[in-house]
Amino acid sequence: MTVERKQFPSGSKFESVVGFSRAVRVGEWLLVSGTTASGPEGPVGGDDAGKQAAEVLSRITAAVNEAGGDTSDIVRTRVYLTSMSDFDSVAREHSAVFGDIRPATTFVGVSELANPALLVEIEADALVSAD
Repeated sequence: MTVERKQFPSGSKFESVVGFSRAVRVGEWLLVSGTTASGPEGPVGGDDAGKQAAEVLSRITAAVNEAGGDTSDIVRTRVYLTSMSDFDSVAREHSAVFGDIRPATTFVGVSELANPALLVEIEADALVSAD
């Protein structure tokens, strides 16, 4: 049995450098890579982790939609914070998107992300019905 694998790139220059895709769909599973609020002028949201999280969640939603899913298909998120003191502001943004969906979720404190100005990174897994 062969299961189709489809990649959904974001256009980031790092996809070819690192060797990853923004999202990969294999059958009904959609896996969204760690997503940040990086931008050409620095992080979208500046030094506000809540605003960065809102941007990250918007990007994840766009990737899931592009792959034929919806935020209600997301069953798991992993949130990485460079400071656990940002938990409340990031959790508020997460709840604004997933309050009724309530995916399995983990928040983890890390020492640093790929760019020191980035305060939050989020991964998401979704189970999307067959096309």
